[in-house]
Amino acid sequence: MSPHDHKLLTCVEIGKAVTSTLNMEQILNIILTRLSELIKASNWSLYLLDPETQELYFEVVVGLDKRLLADVRMKLGEGVVGTAALAGEPVLVPDVKQDPRFNERVDDITGFVTRSLICLPLKVQDSVIGVIEIVNPEDPSLFQDTSMPVLSILADYVSIAITNARNHMRIESLAITDDVTGFYNTRFLHNCLDKFLQQSQLVSLAFLDLDDFKQVVDAHGHLMGSKMLKEVAKVIASQLEDSDLLVRYGGDEYVVILPAQDRGAAIEKMGNVHRELSDASFLKSEGLEIRITASCGIASYPQDASDKKDLLQLADQALYRSKEQGKNSITVV
Repeated sequence: MSPHDHKLLTCVEIGKAVTSTLNMEQILNIILTRLSELIKASNWSLYLLDPETQELYFEVVVGLDKRLLADVRMKLGEGVVGTAALAGEPVLVPDVKQDPRFNERVDDITGFVTRSLICLPLKVQDSVIGVIEIVNPEDPSLFQDTSMPVLSILADYVSIAITNARNHMRIESLAITDDVTGFYNTRFLHNCLDKFLQQSQLVSLAFLDLDDFKQVVDAHGHLMGSKMLKEVAKVIASQLEDSDLLVRYGGDEYVVILPAQDRGAAIEKMGNVHRELSDASFLKSEGLEIRITASCGIASYPQDASDKKDLLQLADQALYRSKEQGKNSITVV
């Protein structure tokens, strides 16, 4: 088998492998393994394009310490990799000393010496999503035009695989995301509680309901009501830790999941949420300054409940008692 045929066969194998999974981490590991078999080089990198900032960042780095490059961003048109991304075309540089586009920033950070580069843009429907960068490839024939079909096939497979994984992640995210607030929905709540309780993990649950929210909707309409629900969710989230989980339960009711926190910790945290909501003004961007209070009920597992059904019912009952007692309060089981 000729070297060219071997490269083509390896590309086919990569194509089969990266389309066999929708898990991004698995895809990148496959790329890591297969690419090292196909192309011998000092190192290689996979850049992805941040759609918001339009900057390239290191997603995978082979041969260098990725931690050194965690904060590095390349603008479109910057360096060889940025040039490839901006133009949407491969850029082959057999001698970086002879190419004014070469940017020494990464070498300065890592102490590495780059001699040659191949940058392959990753494209989906003519839009660049990233770049594969091959640094100091051992085979000089890679810089010849005859190698471009194989390299292009490789880039196409990687682009398709990453796009499929992203679409799958987006669909999975939509399935557990509330479309009004952007936080979690009740499907996520039940799945999450099942997981915690199956592992017998300590968890507290806080039900929170806005007081007299119907008056806001009656006065300003459903669109303003939905916008306010989103603003309220952001205020609640501002008082939570990264491990805490916010769910829109329905209507103007929210649930806060507090993993590894007992009833006392839950009372303290929801007290902060309660005060922050009372102090906040909503719909300012609409020329309004709406104030609102909230009622809250708290229950904990295994302190109060023995299963998920009991936990949900007890927290809901505690919320109901807050409403009965005049609203704008926190009640525990």
